[in-house]
Amino acid sequence: MIGRLRGTIVARRNEGVTLDVGGVGYEIAVTPQTLSSLPSLGEQMVLHTHLHVREDAMTLYGFMDETGRDMFRLLLATSGIGPKVAMAILGSMRVEELHRAVTGEDIDALTVVPGIGKRSAQRILLDLKPKLVDADVVSLGGESGSGRIREALEGLGYAAAEIREIIPEIPTDAPLEEQLRMALKALGRQV
Repeated sequence: MIGRLRGTIVARRNEGVTLDVGGVGYEIAVTPQTLSSLPSLGEQMVLHTHLHVREDAMTLYGFMDETGRDMFRLLLATSGIGPKVAMAILGSMRVEELHRAVTGEDIDALTVVPGIGKRSAQRILLDLKPKLVDADVVSLGGESGSGRIREALEGLGYAAAEIREIIPEIPTDAPLEEQLRMALKALGRQV
């Protein structure tokens, strides 16, 4: 398996980058966020990669760090999630946000991803939560109440878009009541 490549960027496309490694050009699929953070053409860089093999294709997926690659691999091991959906998830959420959404059982945060409905989000939570707890991919503390905070705010009439903007600001280690107070205060600032 190809786990890491160091080389020169020779081409950029919407769906990925071509990295020249010792005279061989590797086409690597990346998320739009990764693509925007890459250095310019002709510069050296390192990408952590996952080689996905099917009977009709071999595709390299690239990530700026091992944490992103490890989360991608955990997503691939989830029932019903293939590489394109896993990349869509990581393209819509940072690894820390995904970890927080899964450990906090925040289904609504996952449904923001194109192609992920409530059922798919529930399946992701069911499959991924035990793996995240066991693997400790990202050290973010224990369970968060962001799912319960989101439900409470929606019950108070706040829109999902407003809630999505302020949820990352709320510390997950605070008591639930304090998290709700902070969320309401943050929403009050946006008015």
